[in-house]
Amino acid sequence: MDPRTSVFYSKIKSNRFASLFLVLVTLTLGILIGTVVSKTSKANSNAFNDATPIQMPAPQQLSNAFATVAKQIEPSVVNINTESTIKAPTRRNRRAPQNPDEDGSGNMQDFFDRFFGGMDPNQGAGPEGTRERSLGSGVIVDPKGYIVTNQHVVDKADRIRVQLLDDPTQYDAKVVGTDRETDLAVIKIETKKPLPAAKFGNSDSLQVGDWVLAIGSPFGLEESVTAGIISSKTRSIDPTRQFQSFLQTDAAINPGNSGGPLVSMSGEVIGINTAILTQSQGYQGVGFALPSKTVAAIYNQLISTDPKVIRGSIGVTFNAKPNPALARVYGLNDGGVVLSGVSPNSPAEAAGLKTGDAIVAIDGKPIKNGDDLVSEISSRKPGSKVKLNFVRGGKSDSATVTVQDRMKLFGDQTGDESDSADSGTPADSKIGVTVRPLTPELSQRLEVPAGRGVIVQDVKPGSFAEDIGLGRADIILEINRQPVNSEDDFRRIQTQLKSGQDVALLVRQGRGRNAGTIFLSGTLP
Repeated sequence: MDPRTSVFYSKIKSNRFASLFLVLVTLTLGILIGTVVSKTSKANSNAFNDATPIQMPAPQQLSNAFATVAKQIEPSVVNINTESTIKAPTRRNRRAPQNPDEDGSGNMQDFFDRFFGGMDPNQGAGPEGTRERSLGSGVIVDPKGYIVTNQHVVDKADRIRVQLLDDPTQYDAKVVGTDRETDLAVIKIETKKPLPAAKFGNSDSLQVGDWVLAIGSPFGLEESVTAGIISSKTRSIDPTRQFQSFLQTDAAINPGNSGGPLVSMSGEVIGINTAILTQSQGYQGVGFALPSKTVAAIYNQLISTDPKVIRGSIGVTFNAKPNPALARVYGLNDGGVVLSGVSPNSPAEAAGLKTGDAIVAIDGKPIKNGDDLVSEISSRKPGSKVKLNFVRGGKSDSATVTVQDRMKLFGDQTGDESDSADSGTPADSKIGVTVRPLTPELSQRLEVPAGRGVIVQDVKPGSFAEDIGLGRADIILEINRQPVNSEDDFRRIQTQLKSGQDVALLVRQGRGRNAGTIFLSGTLP
């Protein structure tokens, strides 16, 4: 054999044994590693063998109270679409009297700058002639097609269309009547069949903490339901509205919910959703609904043969919010309402009531605040008589007053502000104002009785006067029940005031028929 061939076979033979040896080594290592891993996994699995498996409970029926109420009331809730044409803005009074009163009226434009659904048409509106569309909600209260909603939902609308649940038809609606003071409206649609009417409950039975549902079309999302509780009752949110006392709720209310129902857990309408307190035009946890008791009273008047709301009045004005300093100055320890003004030729004047009198009871019922007085008087029919108990100069007295129609007493109150203070040397004061006398000409222009009051020329920043709300062009009539008929009176009275003393000023604000008197009070620093 060729030597070279022998060497070749020898190398192949030696390499075969090397390859076999390498294969055997590899298999041995694999077996060893597998054994270790297997033992480790088994050890790990045995470490948690004391865990208890999760057991799924049997299905249970969850609470369906909300769903039951929603299904019951939803067929009565409607979506309202309106179209209107923007008109040229009208001149508005730049400054109205700051005292809401039992007989006053006011505009809600500033109010609805903060509360959805009623933006001031002069702010952010399109050019004249632009078509504007808006959304709202309503609730059917009569199978014949009568619907309650908010006045601001249908205000100035050229066309109102209503859509029912599970009905694609857009029904044209007509306005039956509106009441601006409570922001309520009644509209009606014509259908071929009776409609599902909601049942009303008595809002007086509600308690803070009761569950409620708000139903409507927020942002146009029809039949939306939100839940919350009654977080407060008798809430006043607009100082120019003495006839609005709201239920407060944290049920989510958003633009489009306006006019929809607030519903109790018994499925009864206990309020009409009207406004939200917001800085973003959206829900922030505070919503307001007009109580069903008020809604029913207004509705019953609007569906009468003469669809208008008549409220009683005796012709007095007073501060909307109680003030402890004012109460102490006028000796009121157990509540009462101090009159800041008595209108000429009014029932109150005819009965002998005067500015500074404090009404403490009506027909034997105690009057604790302005809301009590408004509620009692406005609900009386014109021509009816009421007995007033009042305090004058610390002494109790009474009078019988004949209630009149508020609109006949006051009508529309409008005015403007174009007057300025007279010239002369101003009188300074420790309360932080400078004042000037009222000339006969200026008294006549401002419709102030001759010889009464001094006019504020300037208010010192950070002063007591600024703190209590006294402003330029206000007319000071009294200080702590003492008449101020001249600069000498003003100087004499204010020099007697001491730090820590309660001070109550009777002030006339506004111009023309829009003018009124108000108490501004506080404790002198």
